[in-house]
Amino acid sequence: MKKARWMIGMSLSLVLVASFCIAADPAEVEKFVKARIEIGEMMMNYFQGGERFGEGQRPSPEQMRAMGEDISAKLGTLLSKYGMTVQEYRERSREVFADEVAVKEFLDAHPDLKQRYEALPLDRMGRGGSTGRGY
Repeated sequence: MKKARWMIGMSLSLVLVASFCIAADPAEVEKFVKARIEIGEMMMNYFQGGERFGEGQRPSPEQMRAMGEDISAKLGTLLSKYGMTVQEYRERSREVFADEVAVKEFLDAHPDLKQRYEALPLDRMGRGGSTGRGY
């Protein structure tokens, strides 16, 4: 009986220690939250007034390709301020934002950023659904 309790206690201790090790670094959370806010605002501004292509008309494949290249270039420039590439951001952002407690604590400590973060469209920013690219 004592041995079983000891093993359970050790297992729970390891899980607790591992969760602290996995938790995102506060500086990293700050960098990724600020980047996500700027990316979201940039994307909202980019697509604001979507009537560029006419009422109900989709852009041509050439226009879509040009838009993709333009957005990637803008993302690269924006993320370079944070010392990241687009690929690095995409690879790590899911992991950083999975630590919801750390993100919430950061946002609670910075009400101005929290207001901007909450103004982003949920379905396109990788929050609140599986649509969007997870910016």
